[in-house]
Amino acid sequence: MGLLDVLLGRSKPVRPDLDQLFGLSSAAITLQAASELRPTGEGAVCFAAVEGGAFAEIQQDLHSLLSVETSQDTYGYTWLLSRRDPSEITDLVTDLHAVNSALEAGGFGPQLLCSLVAFRDPQGRRMALVYLYKRGSFYPFAPLPGEKRDHALELQVRALVANDLRLEADLARWFPVWGAPGLAG
Repeated sequence: MGLLDVLLGRSKPVRPDLDQLFGLSSAAITLQAASELRPTGEGAVCFAAVEGGAFAEIQQDLHSLLSVETSQDTYGYTWLLSRRDPSEITDLVTDLHAVNSALEAGGFGPQLLCSLVAFRDPQGRRMALVYLYKRGSFYPFAPLPGEKRDHALELQVRALVANDLRLEADLARWFPVWGAPGLAG
């Protein structure tokens, strides 16, 4: 970052820190203690797929090592979904970390978009804690039917997990992840 960047108020982008994903385990404990939200045992990594043998080989390795499921959303992004018993949140987070790390180590870090861990309450409300790879931060996403959001729940969750996760301060970057695996109704 140069002097001109400082004078113009530009900041250096935050580098992704995949170890931040491990904070999801403590955030899950916080949510269970302070609310009725419980992990569903589902988590996913979203990325922009690329053509080529190296990328296909990484995906094949991930499928054989972690037994993840692949899907594509309506926007053309690829999702790798991991399913675990809801009590195995640490193992789920380790799976997500492994997927992100493998793609990053293979030179495909720029294709990584986000990762999420899904939660549900007894009333059926759904919510995910989403990690924005390029921002190195988390935000809650609570979908409602008709591609609407439960903003009150999102803000409540933000307050609850503020000490567990590096949260995205810019609410405009709390992007919806409609139809994400693990959040289906």
